[in-house]
Amino acid sequence: MNAKQSLTEYFLDGTFANKTVAEIIKILQLPYRERGRLISMLETLIADGVIFEADGRYGTAEQLALIKGTLSGNERGFAFLMPEDKNEHENDYFIAHKNLHGALHGDVVFARRIFGRGEDEAEVVKIISRGYTEIVGTFYKDRYAGYLCPDERRYSENIYIPLASCRRIKNGVKAVARINDYPYGKAPSGEIIEVLGNEDDFFAEELSIIRSYNLREEFPEGLEREAERQEKRGIHAEDLIGRSDLREKLLITIDGADTRDIDDAVSLERDGENYVLGVHIADVSHYVKQGSPLDKEAYKRGTSAYFPDRVLPMLPRALSNGICSLNEGEDRLALSCVMTVNKKGTVKNREIVKSVIRSKHKMTYTEVSEMLDGNQETIDKYADVADMIRDFAELTELLINMRNKRGSVELDIKEAKILYENGEISIPDYERPFSHRIIEQFMVLANETVAEYMHALEAPFIYRIHEKPAEEKAENFRRFAQSLGLTARFNAEDVKPYDYRNLLKAAEGLPAFSVLNRVMLRSMQKARYSPLNVGHFGLASDCYCHFTSPIRRYPDLCIHRIIKDVLDGNYALIGEKYGNFVSEAAIQASETERKAAEAEREVDALYITMYMSERIGEEYDAVVSGVTSFGVFAELPNTAEGLIPLEDLEGEFELIPEKFLLRGTKQSFSIGQSIRIRVEDVDFYQRRTRFSLIIPQEAE
Repeated sequence: MNAKQSLTEYFLDGTFANKTVAEIIKILQLPYRERGRLISMLETLIADGVIFEADGRYGTAEQLALIKGTLSGNERGFAFLMPEDKNEHENDYFIAHKNLHGALHGDVVFARRIFGRGEDEAEVVKIISRGYTEIVGTFYKDRYAGYLCPDERRYSENIYIPLASCRRIKNGVKAVARINDYPYGKAPSGEIIEVLGNEDDFFAEELSIIRSYNLREEFPEGLEREAERQEKRGIHAEDLIGRSDLREKLLITIDGADTRDIDDAVSLERDGENYVLGVHIADVSHYVKQGSPLDKEAYKRGTSAYFPDRVLPMLPRALSNGICSLNEGEDRLALSCVMTVNKKGTVKNREIVKSVIRSKHKMTYTEVSEMLDGNQETIDKYADVADMIRDFAELTELLINMRNKRGSVELDIKEAKILYENGEISIPDYERPFSHRIIEQFMVLANETVAEYMHALEAPFIYRIHEKPAEEKAENFRRFAQSLGLTARFNAEDVKPYDYRNLLKAAEGLPAFSVLNRVMLRSMQKARYSPLNVGHFGLASDCYCHFTSPIRRYPDLCIHRIIKDVLDGNYALIGEKYGNFVSEAAIQASETERKAAEAEREVDALYITMYMSERIGEEYDAVVSGVTSFGVFAELPNTAEGLIPLEDLEGEFELIPEKFLLRGTKQSFSIGQSIRIRVEDVDFYQRRTRFSLIIPQEAE
């Protein structure tokens, strides 16, 4: 064992824990002339991440009580450390600019607590990894150098760009910089790798949002060609071996009119009083093999991202819109879940098989709605499926009733539908046709059925979980419901889905229904992926997964492979093949889903801001969608939202957060309250619309 290894052992066994150089020399009885050599070895161990140094004392992270976490910066230069272990460190820690020691927003660091202005203050000891290697912003230059000013205001440093590499880049453009170096005490330095457009260009702004989340439409070289090769190959006889031939079955797809990547097809037959429902999902895993370059890129992306004017697909379009998409009249490989459902909406039997199918019709939600409403022209157009569509509606009602009895929490939350066609932005008023619920209910049933099947086998799997609300949030919601005059006697420590369901039922038809929906949603946790099944609170489901969208979600693609290995009799190999991978994939998919959703929300906000900029001076009926210490958020019928600043309201106000109330001396505001507003202005930088309150004449 050499000197470095011996030194490491002394730290690991605690001999040198929290010791200074002088103390270590004394323990080792080293002559003074060895001091320099000892310090050199200590610095090597620090560089290797074995030990750390804080206030002249050395030790492992645990010995020095270091806190691992991620920095959330502030544009004024300071930051907060968000600890990784929330059980041990419940609160975030304030870090002053002087104590960041070169760390920036998004970095993962080790920090130690210090005692300054308060108990929750810390200092960065070690930067573990950088949060940004590429960043989006506005480019400027002078006669000496170029700089990228990040759009992310919490990233408090401009990026230095050597003049030699940016002479031809115009001032004021939106651009992406790759950060190459983080010199201590100086600004990070890098190079411009992509120019997005002029600063005042709407689409450059949209692209800058997309790039800020590291999302890209183009695929690495070679993947597009591989996908095109798969599409041209088509389906061969050997691909059908071991598959059920369902090509003569009457099955259809139902999607939006502009959908190009069709994951799912449905079929329905009657068997006495029972329904035989088939949910047929594209077998993407046949084309995207585990560990292949296509698979690695799909894993990295995790999900497709959808914007008003573009889609950033998880897979190249030759797959997503081509050979994997269940296009009308074309043979396609699938994984079919066929369920026999009784009159109570319960699955009595199920069969999961590899299949080959052929969709008879590509129908839209609008067409299905027209048929259910008795539109004879549409009924005649799809005469061969008219009876099946009626059975779809009948079975959907059964499933909805079953879920209601089970306690499923069906929140009526509006989502904006932003359309961009021929250079025009439109946001129609929110509506949710029954045809949407047909597909929603059928997919949920298939997801549950597949999850229950795999859970019973105790195979490695990725579940979609939704944990019950945290006690504090459930208690705040309970008190809020009581303040509305509703009976809410549930146990906040162990709230059940039917507790929430019963409250929604009690509020139906009341003015409080909308506000209850919003506050209930805020009390609930976010759904995520997990290798462990803990159930799905919102659906009141003991077991749930995402099985139905392998073209656009990686977890679905992953579990298709596991299911097929089970069907092929390879159960003994599944643990070794997928055991560790499902844990990694669940974390990765949850993170990429979060990033895509945030990017979609930000781009939607940009489009809404542009849309509202053309409606300044117009008046609308609205509802209060949020109250804060700085104003009132209001939502229009089409879900566009704006802020009425507090300074524009008369009187003094007090925010009562547990009641979601902004109480004033002249007027109060609570979520769900109806008001009348005027559009006053828009702020493209913050992507926010400013409203003003219109006071009714009789109230003046």
